[in-house]
Amino acid sequence: LPDYDIVYLGDTLNVPYGNRSTDAVYAHSVAAIRYLFEQQDCTLVIMACNTANASALRKMQQEFLTRHYPDRRILGVVVPTLEEAHEMRHKRIGLLATHTMVMSNVYEEELHKIDPDIELFSQSCPLLVPLIENDGMKWIEPILDEYVQPLIRANVQSIILGCTHYPLLKNHIKKALNGADIKLISQDEIVPAKLMDYLHRHPEIDDNLSKSKNTKLLVTDMTTAYQKTASQIYGEDVCLQKVSVAGGEQ
Repeated sequence: LPDYDIVYLGDTLNVPYGNRSTDAVYAHSVAAIRYLFEQQDCTLVIMACNTANASALRKMQQEFLTRHYPDRRILGVVVPTLEEAHEMRHKRIGLLATHTMVMSNVYEEELHKIDPDIELFSQSCPLLVPLIENDGMKWIEPILDEYVQPLIRANVQSIILGCTHYPLLKNHIKKALNGADIKLISQDEIVPAKLMDYLHRHPEIDDNLSKSKNTKLLVTDMTTAYQKTASQIYGEDVCLQKVSVAGGEQ
């Protein structure tokens, strides 16, 4: 979506969400969404954090938006990911995700709404996000091997990367699979096309989105590791701006 104005907000002050309580994740999500709506004038927000999808999305859509922002929209990433998994016609699917995400059973519940015959095998991966965010990739391979082996033994046909950090690990995960014929379902390949389809079906929302090709990258805490990771993802030097979601930009 190169023509659209995009504001990225990473709540780096409070991550990782995967080890926090449901109440804490909801509170942080509300603060972030309010900031995007009120300080950045966003009308559509993609909640990219899988843990926040599990802990906050439904309540925010059904209660928070209805009460405070009935003309705004918040979309998630879990259902589009599961739609993609279902289209692959696999009956044994693995899930790599944070501890909170696995314990929530959101993927399993939503998947069974689509197809109750699909078996989901979930693997909690509490160490991956901290390693990614703190320049710890050199220690990732033996830890990934530990997480992936149970899914291989379960004979899964595909593995959902149930955290938006995990696409950074695709090549490492493929190596950990050690030649096993298992497909990876990665949200960076799924969500953009699903969003385009959503906007085509909802022109009244698309018409309200500005299209000046501008991108802002905002974080709630700044470290050299975050700056380095952001530049690695983009493949070029990028400028992160530190903001306070409670009181506006600093």
